[in-house]
Amino acid sequence: MNESRTTWLECLIVDEQVQFTLIELCRVSGASENQISEWIEQGAIEPKRVGEVDGPFFDGTSLRRARKARHLAQDLEINAAGVALALDLLDEIEALRAECLRR
Repeated sequence: MNESRTTWLECLIVDEQVQFTLIELCRVSGASENQISEWIEQGAIEPKRVGEVDGPFFDGTSLRRARKARHLAQDLEINAAGVALALDLLDEIEALRAECLRR
């Protein structure tokens, strides 16, 4: 397996308990600090912990949402409020699908 493929696969598997700083989240999601800050303000992404010195920390769920948010903002040119709404709707669709599968 080539190195770029291996790196791509490693990025897909993230333990929910792993914590990222804001800078690390930006690096692995491809989003800017400004974008992440706007998405936090709109409720699209929630820090899991806020350190007094180190700033906010994020988990694997935040990383997945940041990646989706970046794709929505970049590919569809959706603003921060629209990204937050779209992510909430995608979560709702996923929950409804899971409920249907349980029946």
